[in-house]
Amino acid sequence: MTDTLKIISPIDGSVYAERPLADDAEIATTLKRARTARTEWRRVPVSERCRIATAFADAMVADTDKVGELLAWQMGRPIRYGAGEVGGFEERARYMIEVAPDALADIDVGPKSGFKRAIRREPLGVVLNLPAWNFPYMTALNAVLPAIIAGNTVVMKHSSQTALTAEHFADCFARAGLPESVFQVLHMSHDATGRAIASGLVDQVGFTGSVTGGRAIMAAVASAPNFPATCLELGGKDPAYVRPDADIPFAVENIVDGAFFNSGQSCCAVERIYVHEAVYDDFIAGVKDTVESYVLGPSSDSETTLGPLVRTSAADFVRSQVDDAVRAGAKPLIDTTRFSEARADSPYMAPQVLLDADHSMRIMTEETFGPAHGIMKVASDAEALELMNDSPFGLTASIWTADVDAAESIGDRIQTGTVYMNRADYLDPALAWVGVKQTGRGVTLSKVGYEHLTRPKSFHLRTRTD
Repeated sequence: MTDTLKIISPIDGSVYAERPLADDAEIATTLKRARTARTEWRRVPVSERCRIATAFADAMVADTDKVGELLAWQMGRPIRYGAGEVGGFEERARYMIEVAPDALADIDVGPKSGFKRAIRREPLGVVLNLPAWNFPYMTALNAVLPAIIAGNTVVMKHSSQTALTAEHFADCFARAGLPESVFQVLHMSHDATGRAIASGLVDQVGFTGSVTGGRAIMAAVASAPNFPATCLELGGKDPAYVRPDADIPFAVENIVDGAFFNSGQSCCAVERIYVHEAVYDDFIAGVKDTVESYVLGPSSDSETTLGPLVRTSAADFVRSQVDDAVRAGAKPLIDTTRFSEARADSPYMAPQVLLDADHSMRIMTEETFGPAHGIMKVASDAEALELMNDSPFGLTASIWTADVDAAESIGDRIQTGTVYMNRADYLDPALAWVGVKQTGRGVTLSKVGYEHLTRPKSFHLRTRTD
């Protein structure tokens, strides 16, 4: 009997879709097709690859309403925000298409008498992409489209929660005229995915997910005969620091959005907040008013601004962090009785902000991935910097201030992949998306991202033998 994948919708607990899981024979056949297709695809000019990539982006943008519905029912994003995912998708796609010819061009290392020398960027081969469910289109796009533009073939195994996104990618690539087998979809179990990585048929693995998942992938990579490359975006606990010269209403609006958008289920969500004592009271008052204005409800309801978490177990995990912190002395800021849809033993959770939090509490040190965050009062930049660096993770950090020099100085000392000033929870495709410490390895997006989807090949040609 064939094993099946079931997508359980967080809206109502129903089975939204069901798909058979591929067995080892189907997986091997798919990967071998990708290996065969890579030979011809790498010979296609970059200009033609970009033309197809543009048609793919156009097809996805045309399906904006479909994306909103798939997000709502698969992972719980309020349907009113569906177009935002397509906007981010399009911005990243268009940028990576625009910079591809320059990023993938041969590198001229300069003249040398009697020689022609250059460094060429060669595709890696078969890329196995394993995107995350929380931003299923954008996390997939980050690596998939640049990989194809760079001359690789791609096999996507999307998160089991958002498996229909992979099928939507395949449909849009087909409409764009991408040659058969350059992009393929597999629905696989975790064990089967590990065997695929270890098979020797995969040349690079791109993964967005948990630290535990990243360690499992590295174990499979270690057993593969061909040493496949990896690009891993793992856990996060991103800090925000509000300096005394910050525009407080602006900081409140944007930090709250950066913390609670997508029910806090964002890789670069603000998860811990440090506020200078000089502006602490004003900031807290603004946060309370803003968070309590959210409307918690089913994602399919156009009035909902805060949807359910992806599953009940995820909500239970966040509730446990909150409960532990309160028992340790943290003070809840939000009146959760205002959120009538919140229910224990369900993915519907009221938002919460905890005051008097500290780093002895899980809410300040452990990835939350939900609508609950702690706030600490600090007396100086130095104290804030020490606390921001007190984490095993490092994806982004935001500094809220009117002083650019101070932001750069503090940012230079924060152990993180991206430093923001007066913004958060945003990814600029012109900048390298990268993490430090347990947050991962490798780079996506920007011109630098193409370096991780290709390998350098040097040409050292003697043109004169006299």
